[in-house]
Amino acid sequence: MENSTEISALVKLLDDTDQEVFQHVEQRLLDYGPTAIVYLETAWEQSLDVLLQERIENVVHRIQFNTVKEDLRLWQLSGAFDLLQGAMIINRHQYPDLDEQKLLNQIDEIKRDVWTGLQDEMSSIEKVKLINHIFYTQHGFTGNVKNHQDPQNSYINQVLESKKGNQISLAIIYATVAQKLDIPVYGVNLPQHFILGYLDEGKQEQDYSVLFYINAFNKGAIFGKHDVDQFLRQLNLEPQPGYYTPCSNKEIIGRVIRNLISAYTNQGALEKVEELQELQEVLNDH
Repeated sequence: MENSTEISALVKLLDDTDQEVFQHVEQRLLDYGPTAIVYLETAWEQSLDVLLQERIENVVHRIQFNTVKEDLRLWQLSGAFDLLQGAMIINRHQYPDLDEQKLLNQIDEIKRDVWTGLQDEMSSIEKVKLINHIFYTQHGFTGNVKNHQDPQNSYINQVLESKKGNQISLAIIYATVAQKLDIPVYGVNLPQHFILGYLDEGKQEQDYSVLFYINAFNKGAIFGKHDVDQFLRQLNLEPQPGYYTPCSNKEIIGRVIRNLISAYTNQGALEKVEELQELQEVLNDH
């Protein structure tokens, strides 16, 4: 009860004209974190003062951003095992009030549709063809070729809604569905492109032997190592082991952030770029 009284009192002081008082009040509210948001939002609704509303919006945004930073730090410290979780944390930066359960349900629906068609005797190629049929034909996912630089291509909720995404967001959803069904499909970090590798289950886990590759951006097209060789030759790049084998979830989320920085730089949204750079630093710190 004491907290709610203090938070309410602090919110009332947010329109103080004394800069020092305002900064102290703002810092105290930031210290309270997400607990303060409901009080701030109520005050925003009840106020007609433009300055106060603006200050409330800024404080709410900073609290939400601090939460995203902390969530990302904890995700990384705990081993970054859940790729979808990492993508949802980045999603929260743009969509803090998103119903994440709805997003999980949408992915589960795709998984269920694939599971229904799976049979024990299927080969790895047949399994991928089944996922492709469900993912691209039945659910209608496609690469956003017309508007490739749109930042919305990087947000999982938007991709699930519009069925359009970039190489990496489509690959994250595709790999998540496959892994939920124990199909060993993992991200491969190619320069200027992002693909998926189907691992050879017969080999040792650390061997990372890839049977074939999948292009999630191009309707799940299947191709081999020689195609990767050719792609690298076109870019005048020397082949490196990292271009052929699965990368870590941390690297994938780092690439999502870089895509967003590039997209928002193009739009001139510099405040967004600065915040995304802070998120980048969180990943680089460990």
